[in-house]
Amino acid sequence: MPLNIPKMLPAVETLRKENIFVMDTDRAQSQEIRPLKIVILNLMPLKITTETDLIRLLSNSPLQIEIDFLQLKSHTPKNTPIEHMMAFYRNFDEIRKSNYDGMIITGAPVELLDFEQVKYWKEVTDIFEWAHRHVTSTLYICWAAQAGLYHFYKVPKYPLAEKMFGVFEHKTNNSHNPIFRGFDDVFYVPHSRHTEIRREDILKIPELTLLSESDRSGVYMVMARNGREFFITGHSEYSCYTLDTEYKRDLKKGLPIKMPENYYLDDNPKNEPVVRWRSHANLLFTNWLNYFVYQETPYDLANIR
Repeated sequence: MPLNIPKMLPAVETLRKENIFVMDTDRAQSQEIRPLKIVILNLMPLKITTETDLIRLLSNSPLQIEIDFLQLKSHTPKNTPIEHMMAFYRNFDEIRKSNYDGMIITGAPVELLDFEQVKYWKEVTDIFEWAHRHVTSTLYICWAAQAGLYHFYKVPKYPLAEKMFGVFEHKTNNSHNPIFRGFDDVFYVPHSRHTEIRREDILKIPELTLLSESDRSGVYMVMARNGREFFITGHSEYSCYTLDTEYKRDLKKGLPIKMPENYYLDDNPKNEPVVRWRSHANLLFTNWLNYFVYQETPYDLANIR
């Protein structure tokens, strides 16, 4: 996919080394194409890593995409240089009057807090409400999925006895939904979370459709408003070594952490990880862009309702 992103964004050089085609802003402006406009609210602490992971998956399509990165005014990141945030991120006031074809809202390291205790809860729910009216389709990932389901539908979250950590088998509940076009009957998704949402709470809300779940890791994908929103509890966007980095980080800190399940070759952390989710991740993002963004969005973004 020709991705229209700033030339100096660190992800550009990383992805070019992986032979992924990335078009910078200068070249994109020479093409007479109305690109899809995607905004990413990046709440993850390692923002450059998350940018690269998401751009890698958004690149797997012939569509041209223009990406804006969004930050919160009420929270200052501790793990990303302020110069990076100033150069590549916008705040909500700058886009409040704009419309977008698609939006991605990432997870955040605040899941053990009650939602209302999160210091940026008011700002992030204002963005949820704005997306409801100004974006054709939105992907809510991990904590954002739990937060969105709670905000719009009062779906509660529950603490887990131990971290859901590893790569797990999933199934589809409706294989004919276009989001699953090309999926195998069983597919794999990484999870890394301390809380969960439960199927019984989803099933009693008629506005929600439980699209995918796992016998081990529970609810995975929930759809609302015929695909205007997808709530995804796992991390399909994770790169090969993300779980490995988290595991070794927690071990070094002396935190209680078990080895990620179904991740290392022969379940031995001295071995390399086995990537089982890459094809599913690419299909997920490509299908979302094609069937729920590109085919549903109006040519004139002012007509999004």
